Amino acid sequence: MNSVGDLELFMAVVDAGGISAAAEALGSSPPAVSRRLAALEARLGVRLAERSARRFRLTDEGMLYHARGRQLLAGLRDAEAEVTTRGDIARGLLKVGAPMELGRRRIAPLLAEFTARHPGLEAHLVLSDAGIEVGEEGLDVALRFGRPADTTLIARRIATIRRVVCAAPSYLAARGTPQSPDDLASHDCLRLARRDRLLDLWRFRVGGQDREIKVSGALSSSSGDVLHGWALEGRGLSLEALWDVEEDLADGRLVECLPAYWCDSIELFATFLPGKPLPPRIRLFIDFVAEAFGR
Repeated sequence: MNSVGDLELFMAVVDAGGISAAAEALGSSPPAVSRRLAALEARLGVRLAERSARRFRLTDEGMLYHARGRQLLAGLRDAEAEVTTRGDIARGLLKVGAPMELGRRRIAPLLAEFTARHPGLEAHLVLSDAGIEVGEEGLDVALRFGRPADTTLIARRIATIRRVVCAAPSYLAARGTPQSPDDLASHDCLRLARRDRLLDLWRFRVGGQDREIKVSGALSSSSGDVLHGWALEGRGLSLEALWDVEEDLADGRLVECLPAYWCDSIELFATFLPGKPLPPRIRLFIDFVAEAFGR
């Protein structure tokens, strides 16, 4: 009997959404996975999931076992990491969440480099512009714009970057270049959506005072990556973090507008759950990212 192995198998089946997908992920066969799952249920004396050829649904007991099992496996990985390191080696599974475009352009290469430096480490990157938080989907670290409202989380400021209004040369040739923030009223502005609200107030400094300008346009998206793509296609003006568009600006694919009017800055935070000692994989990764952005 291998309780940890059985638990890991069950978690794999749940995460994959069914026996066939789990078997493929585990490099096994559906009959073998099904037999092991049935043996686990027989040992526990409960039915963990209702399953058929088209459906896999957890029972109440299965949901409880899954929730407790995730906590146990996370604790086990932390314990292994702690006792097998002297503080400068990352081991175990590191799950990182980040906004879509920042994650794809900046965090993904950094995570790959960090993993290469620590052969005992596995890493998984979750990208979303929906505002995922640490603890969701088992995330160890969530990189997010702005300090979290949840004061129980630990937040470390990684970087501060200014935002710029920009557009493709084709858009500016067709619609003209805005000369002041008030001119935005006559332009198509690409707006970002966050969960249930549209971010249609852009902040500028005019005459030494901060002003919020309400913008509008035909296109909006919950994905910053999509907005960036629309801007490159000449679909409208976009408010972008400088690190997302600096290469486009340098190469002329995008042009900064309203440079005389300061736009607000955004802060990038790394958030994680409190814990003593903090697993080396989390502490070392956050230090690594902070150093990289510092450069």
